[in-house]
Amino acid sequence: MRKRVTIVTTENQQQRIIAAVDAAFDEQLTFTADLVRIPSLRGDENAAQDVLEQAYREIGLTIDRWTLDAEELAEHPGAGAVSVSYENSDVVVGSFAPEVQTGKSLILNGHVDVVPIGSERLWSRSPWEPHVAEGWLYGRGTGDMKAGLVANLFALRALRAAGLTPASPVYLQSVPEEESTGNGTISALQHGYTADAVLISEPSQTEVVRAHVGVIWFSVTVTGQAAHAFEMSTGSNAIDGAYAVIEELRRMEEEWNERAATSEHFGSHDHPLNLNVGVITAGDWPSSVPDSCEVQFRVSITPEMDVDESWREITERVQVAVQSDTRLNRSSAVAKRLGFYSDGYVLEPGSEAEATLSAAHTRATGKPLGEVAMPGYIDSRCYGLFADVPALVYGPVGEKLHGADERVNIESIREVTRTLALFIAQWCGVTEA
Repeated sequence: MRKRVTIVTTENQQQRIIAAVDAAFDEQLTFTADLVRIPSLRGDENAAQDVLEQAYREIGLTIDRWTLDAEELAEHPGAGAVSVSYENSDVVVGSFAPEVQTGKSLILNGHVDVVPIGSERLWSRSPWEPHVAEGWLYGRGTGDMKAGLVANLFALRALRAAGLTPASPVYLQSVPEEESTGNGTISALQHGYTADAVLISEPSQTEVVRAHVGVIWFSVTVTGQAAHAFEMSTGSNAIDGAYAVIEELRRMEEEWNERAATSEHFGSHDHPLNLNVGVITAGDWPSSVPDSCEVQFRVSITPEMDVDESWREITERVQVAVQSDTRLNRSSAVAKRLGFYSDGYVLEPGSEAEATLSAAHTRATGKPLGEVAMPGYIDSRCYGLFADVPALVYGPVGEKLHGADERVNIESIREVTRTLALFIAQWCGVTEA
């Protein structure tokens, strides 16, 4: 039977798409919960990737899968420093390509990696045993971002179930390393994957992300002099020295937030730039003056700040502490990049892709599409800065991300999946028997 190409504008087609999302929604929640049960922590993502690869195959997508390569990534200016083995960290891309392309191509991107659980005693239930309560799905990675990652899949499935086929290439990307470097999406770029638009279904409270900050991960190693505690003054306590470094960097943090008051997208935020002291490692004996202390940090920068200039200031401030604080007498301190090394990103308003998403959101939810500036890292900068592709971020309502009892709002997952399915159809065009 002859096929025709159309842009989804008819009420009948939209109703069929929404009905297909709703018909499979219980299955979608079950699939999401099953994915949450797999602890896809950094460096151990492949068991979850196996599940997604199989799901992509089942809807007829062509699979491309490869293992992250630290040497290859080092050639890209947007890659973060690698400090772990990548032998169990694969990228999985499922591709659909029509026989004749008439619409615009699309990448639906999401990350499969999740952060550690912290103290399990703080969770009301096991973080790896998802449960539903009062309209929320709980568990590590539910919000950040397995619900969105699965929504990408089920949105494309719904289109097919409604009897419609995209008239342009669609790529489902499941990447690792978003929580620490962005290297998964950078690697997808290196492997040639680009499109006319990218949508990342990170938790965004069902709003489009107008801007996000850049992030730098780094460590500072303070080297002191060991001594017995009874003659402590003859040594140099590296932990005390680390306190001095932290305090100097806290002063830098406050100065950066004063500068951020003039930021176009973060000027109205209360303290948008945060220096987090994430890990401290030091000492080996209570009665010995520690001669080494390593502190690991995460700090953010506005889109107006340059990542290279910011890094230079960090290293300079560390040396200011060494030179001016008596707690660092006879000590040295060295800063080193650890993971994230990224500029911020601004999605410029007015793109056709955003207008299409806005229309799809309004049809799916009955509400206008809002926008938000996100004071956290998102992989949209990878495509927005290095491929000049409009990189939309739009996803469900998530709470307690990176904390105990992480959760995602179930009704928002349904709304997002409806919106994504309508967006695919409108952006890519469709063929119909």
